[in-house]
Amino acid sequence: MPKMHRGRTIFAGILVVLALLIGTAYLTRDKTSSSVSITAVGSTALQPLVEAAGEDYARDNAGVFVNVQGGGTGTGLSQVAQGAVDLGNSDLFAAEKKGIKAQDLVDHQVAVVGITPILNKGLNIHDLTSKQLQDIFTGKVTNWKELNGPDQEIVVINRAAGSGTRAAFEKWGLDGAKSLEAQEQDSSGMVRSIVSSTPGAISYVAFAYGNSSVTSPAINGVAAKDENVKNGTYPIWSYEHIYTKGKPNQAVQGFLDYLMSHQVQSKLVPKLGYISIHDMDIKRSMDGQITANS
Repeated sequence: MPKMHRGRTIFAGILVVLALLIGTAYLTRDKTSSSVSITAVGSTALQPLVEAAGEDYARDNAGVFVNVQGGGTGTGLSQVAQGAVDLGNSDLFAAEKKGIKAQDLVDHQVAVVGITPILNKGLNIHDLTSKQLQDIFTGKVTNWKELNGPDQEIVVINRAAGSGTRAAFEKWGLDGAKSLEAQEQDSSGMVRSIVSSTPGAISYVAFAYGNSSVTSPAINGVAAKDENVKNGTYPIWSYEHIYTKGKPNQAVQGFLDYLMSHQVQSKLVPKLGYISIHDMDIKRSMDGQITANS
């Protein structure tokens, strides 16, 4: 056989072998690998925790992707109830939300979040009573001088109507009263920014969003701090719920187990400004009954 033909034959043989090897690798990869997508939608207060935990979980579990979206508690509960998503993130018990068949959902409480009023620092007010807070947000008082503050109009900044943070604030901070109609914002960061730059402004955010640009007043003399939520002396807080429709599948349960793990509860939860569900000294039912957390 001429050398040229022999070389072509060898080259062709190499190509065939390579094609077989690549094809075998491709088939093997398809058979042994899996891709799992877990979708969580809802509470923007809970979103940072689920996002961070989802990134860590996906990094340690090849082929798993946790897709986290906001939209508010109402959206999360509605979509998980419809079976449109795997996880519905909520600041409320599902039974508190009208139109939701709570009996079809399973509650997974993954953390606690404290909620604090925030004031423009120029007011120089550091303590409010529950009654004063209610009078402010229902419009019974409209000037800070009525509360021993400066002669400054009260500017209320609310969360959107579907917000779980708003519902929790109204339930536990305003004793169930509904807030007056006012400017509404979806973003906690935007709420803080507006309050810090608007004379006379007041709103409310999760503890994690409070910083030195605003004042977080004590309520009835009790500071808005984690330890006061844990022992039950600070009243404005809520459980962070993740709901599934019925019993979750194996992949979703794996992620939920990770959220309850020591790694997340003792490290990631406090790092992001939440309170571990394991650190609470008390339990609070949906109707406000408080018992020791055994």
